[in-house]
Amino acid sequence: MMMFTIAGRELRSLFISPLAWSILAVVQLILAYMFLTQLDLFMALQSRLLGVAGAPGVTEIIATPLLGNAAVVLLLVVPMLTMRLVSEERRSQTISLLFSAPLSMSEIVLGKFIGVMLFLLIMVLMIVLMPLSLMLGGSLDLGLLLSGVMGLVLLLASFTAVGLFMSTLTLQPTIAAVSSFGVLLLLWIIDWAGNNDVSEASDLFAYMSLLRHFESLLKGVFDSADVVYYLLFVTLFLGLSIRRLDADRLQH
Repeated sequence: MMMFTIAGRELRSLFISPLAWSILAVVQLILAYMFLTQLDLFMALQSRLLGVAGAPGVTEIIATPLLGNAAVVLLLVVPMLTMRLVSEERRSQTISLLFSAPLSMSEIVLGKFIGVMLFLLIMVLMIVLMPLSLMLGGSLDLGLLLSGVMGLVLLLASFTAVGLFMSTLTLQPTIAAVSSFGVLLLLWIIDWAGNNDVSEASDLFAYMSLLRHFESLLKGVFDSADVVYYLLFVTLFLGLSIRRLDADRLQH
């Protein structure tokens, strides 16, 4: 299918770009430092944890915080990866070639989305290798780790969908990046507004929060409602991107 051709093109363009390599290196460096910090903490606490019934293990003390920190770091990174997806095509006037090609807007949007997600999945794999390396000398709660990784992947899919939509709205990649970060940050902290309230509005804000659903999966609490939330979220923003490009195509 053509969308996989577009996805491959986007993935290649990311690896050609020095920005993507810089992001990959910086993210791994930051998270490796955080991983080693948590490992030092576990080593310091290990003797005291041995005598405590039901004490947290390696996964809770090292792997889970690492995935949580990765989500925060990638909240800053994903807008930089998505900012050029469509806005750069507009600015360089190559978007007319896409519109004239025998492609549907769905194929274009899904192709670009999949391309960025493949890059992010490579990044997630490199992150997960850090806690997995601990299995050489111990054991991990693989169920808890898998739940956290799934939550991170769904969260990154949501970040990418928002970034792609914002990129369809402007000619300037910088504006797309800043607006994507603003929307994602708002959806990250939106439940703060209702922390001291027990009204239905508070429940709505909590449900809309990207962080609230991620935290559940990070704790190993698998709820299909959290997965459905992310799938609907991604579908919504991909649908908005398709509608936006359809409107642009009619103008051309």
